[in-house]
Amino acid sequence: MLFSPDRLSLGIVMPMQSREQRDVDLAAQLALARQADELGFAALWLRDVPLNSPDYPDPVGHSDPWVLAGALAAVTKRIEIVTGAIVLPLRHPLHVAKGALSMNDLSGGRFTLGLGSGDRPPEYAVFGRDFEARKELFRHNWQRVAAALQADRSVLGETGERQPDFELLPRVEKREVPMIAVGSSGQSLEWIARNAKGWVTYHREFSVQKDRIALWKNAIAKSTDEFRSFSQAMVLELLDDPLAPAIPAGLGYKAGRLALVSLLEELREAGVQHVAFNLVRGSRPTGDVLAELASDVLPLLQG
Repeated sequence: MLFSPDRLSLGIVMPMQSREQRDVDLAAQLALARQADELGFAALWLRDVPLNSPDYPDPVGHSDPWVLAGALAAVTKRIEIVTGAIVLPLRHPLHVAKGALSMNDLSGGRFTLGLGSGDRPPEYAVFGRDFEARKELFRHNWQRVAAALQADRSVLGETGERQPDFELLPRVEKREVPMIAVGSSGQSLEWIARNAKGWVTYHREFSVQKDRIALWKNAIAKSTDEFRSFSQAMVLELLDDPLAPAIPAGLGYKAGRLALVSLLEELREAGVQHVAFNLVRGSRPTGDVLAELASDVLPLLQG
């Protein structure tokens, strides 16, 4: 299980490469994904970046998330495949639901659907969407995706009415597709707690993140009796020296493995169930970093 109340699991953000490298070597990335699967990491996270532009801070040419997810499902056996996140207002909700059901079938029930709203007004304009209406559109599209992923696979029309003459296939019985919210997408934490299986946010300084976790726990208490997970991303440059202290670096740290373990234990005690590493910095081969994390960090987190 990817998210458990009393356990911290670790995932990896795809692609595993420096931001200075615009083009992605897909064969190399699939090999790294296979390695992460074999080493026991919990998840591979895929971003949805439809368009690149000079004002966007990430120049990497990300693959289409659905195409990449299918390729990852074909070369892995155990690891969860998670979208972090499909830009829901820019995609038709029935296409999103169809993709999620297909991925759940192809992966053998190893797919989690992370959804977000995106935050670039020019991109909305290119797709013919109103940026100012994104909060309402996100809720509207979420409702239609959620209905299509329920057991009866309800197809809702544009105004919310059920369309009994249609159904979405494939009908996979292995596991229902979990839906998680990535970022707030302009919604209240109470709305997210009611509608999503978990909330994913970016890295913050520890004391600030503890406050966010407290707000999340309060929202859950007001909204549901069910477990709701809290996950965060973290940029990581794992240093050669295992004794090197943790140094803040952008949305994460430069750190030796012992300091990293201490950071992760603090996050677990604060209520974080999953950390997704973004391995974009440093000169060490990514395969070596994955191997060290698996041999010297994962076992300590698992007791």
